[in-house]
Amino acid sequence: MGCFMMLPVSAFIHIVGGQQGWRVPHNKPYYEDWARPRTFGVGDRLGFMVDMEQYLLVSNVSWFMNHDHLLPGANNVIVVDREDFDECTEKHVIGTYCDGPVTFNLTRTGDYYFYNGLGCEAGQKLHITVGDKEGSSGQQLPFKAGESESSSGSSNPFFALQVLGRHLLKSRCGFSSGLVTFLHWMFI
Repeated sequence: MGCFMMLPVSAFIHIVGGQQGWRVPHNKPYYEDWARPRTFGVGDRLGFMVDMEQYLLVSNVSWFMNHDHLLPGANNVIVVDREDFDECTEKHVIGTYCDGPVTFNLTRTGDYYFYNGLGCEAGQKLHITVGDKEGSSGQQLPFKAGESESSSGSSNPFFALQVLGRHLLKSRCGFSSGLVTFLHWMFI
């Protein structure tokens, strides 16, 4: 009779897009090219670093109207199935994260599909495949996969990214949340 011992596996956080972050790319296949050399494993996390310029509202209405992609909440992360990913539709939305930065835990093997509700057709979309192997090419997390985060110390800057659950919504939150923020800013 044999004995099986499971050793902890290192986990990584992959900052989606690297220094570009999560924004409409200059070339359509940018996120595909970014993901290609990376290995994603169960226990890894994706960090979607939102461009904070989108939260700036200005009093120049003509500028504001010509920069609708900068509305608060417009730079979201939508988790979808393959059909929605390929067609940039929202027939089978799995989840929507409206406030950034966003951390997404990779909890199973298989394909994951993400896009931005306004930038999908311009290439702001990401497909990754999570395998059985340990992830690589990311920032190593200060704990092993399956280990409690609280036991690893919360002084690590990546804990600030942890917004899972809090911002998971069933509906899109782009324009309506931006409009409420704009009206509040203008009249209060």
